[in-house]
Amino acid sequence: MNLKSEWKSLVVILAAFVGIFYLPVGNVRFDHSITESLALAKWYAREHVLLCLVPAFFIAGAISIFISQAAVMKYLGSKANRMLAYGVASVSGTVLAVCSCTVLPLFAGIYSRGAGLGPATAFLYSGPAINVLAIILTARILGIELGIARALGAIVFSIVIGLLMHFIFRAEEAEKAKNEIALPEPEETRPIWKTALYFASMILVLVFANWGRPLENSGLWFTLFSAKWILTSLFAAMLAVILVLWFGMKWWKVAIIALSVAMFSLIFPQKPLVPFAVGFAGLTILAGTAHGEAREWLDATWEYTRMILPLLLIGVLLAGFLLGRPGEEGIIPSRWIADFVGGNSLQANFAAAFAGAFMYFATLTEVPILQGLIGAGM
Repeated sequence: MNLKSEWKSLVVILAAFVGIFYLPVGNVRFDHSITESLALAKWYAREHVLLCLVPAFFIAGAISIFISQAAVMKYLGSKANRMLAYGVASVSGTVLAVCSCTVLPLFAGIYSRGAGLGPATAFLYSGPAINVLAIILTARILGIELGIARALGAIVFSIVIGLLMHFIFRAEEAEKAKNEIALPEPEETRPIWKTALYFASMILVLVFANWGRPLENSGLWFTLFSAKWILTSLFAAMLAVILVLWFGMKWWKVAIIALSVAMFSLIFPQKPLVPFAVGFAGLTILAGTAHGEAREWLDATWEYTRMILPLLLIGVLLAGFLLGRPGEEGIIPSRWIADFVGGNSLQANFAAAFAGAFMYFATLTEVPILQGLIGAGM
């Protein structure tokens, strides 16, 4: 028997017991916080998981399989055009769909293979912030303005930080540039226009499935909103044709899925989430029974889902418990948040930046936490 490990287990058990023993069940604020935690998780599951995250996971999986990292990284060398290198570095996180954990080994890899320190640092900074999943969820939950601001802020500040790093270590970079190794040219398995149409079909399904009702009940935006599910269906059909023609999927399997979606649309005309979920369930089965690229696509999609979704659920539950939903309070009183980081003063911004620097958020969990903070008065 290892006494050291047994003592650790005993301490964990005792800590859990004491925590449960003194759990303030019956306290109004505590009970309300539990309710808020579950209510926020329910709202996220209904409003964002099926319509937003599931399509985004498939897009992120496709990015990791069908867009070569070498096609992006070859532009980051210290001998490359500086404007091009920083431009590619600052936006390549969108293409590569990297998270804050994945970006570190990628940064180390591209830097060791000859990328300049400035562009590599720009990639390190912007990669997680401009992650396609994070941008989509930020725009969906916090509004299109904050989604665009996050993307533009990540790009601008990553370039600034990269240039500062290049200036500070310019002597070392000059020496390294003499021994730069060229990255191999990526192999192109299909024309770029086919890949573009493949991604466009998925992105348009995501865009129109999440198209929100405008304030005015007339005009172009309202017309698009009224036809959102028709447009979503058309682009889903476009994706189905692409999968048959260019990915070798069996047409009769795709036809069965399409007929199933149509049947559920007729059975549940007022619940479009049902056929939408049936369609993605069918796509999952279709890719799971395929071989080659299609199966790799599903495997990559599942990897993102397995890595991110449980952490996101934990983050949502924690955000709901601590901060509540917008307009409601969690265990932390709103006045504390408003006093600490309310308004847009230099003190409030410094406090928020300082506190955030010491926190680690798993990918996407920062969005519900920020939503709760804003609702509590930040």
